[in-house]
Amino acid sequence: MLPPWLRLLLHWLLNAVALLAVAEIVSGITVTGYGAALLTAFVLGIINWSIKPILLLLTLPATLFTLGIFALVINALLFWAATGIVPGVVVADFWSAFWGALLYSILTGVVAIALSDPRYEVKVRWRVDRRRWHDRDDDPWV
Repeated sequence: MLPPWLRLLLHWLLNAVALLAVAEIVSGITVTGYGAALLTAFVLGIINWSIKPILLLLTLPATLFTLGIFALVINALLFWAATGIVPGVVVADFWSAFWGALLYSILTGVVAIALSDPRYEVKVRWRVDRRRWHDRDDDPWV
């Protein structure tokens, strides 16, 4: 079991590796070095934590109308903006940002699943099972 600070550090490092992989796969994205990848992963984390939920809430009608496609556009625009802030990372155009953001989201999702705390899943499952047991209708004591 990893301590939380080490899990956070490992998560950050693996997100930077995911960004380097995205730069290798998507042709319009260039990352000049490891430092730029680390800084971009940090900036993307801050943007996804702070700005993205607000934008998704504000654009909820458009997202519902387009059946979720607009959320991908917002993801691409935020990815493009974050890479524009950091020197050493270049995204050529919107479509490079779109495909890069989609691939980066998939890779960081895999990282998040791999580094998730297994104790949390057990606690959630135990609480759900306990509620099911208490919700039984044939129990005379409830």
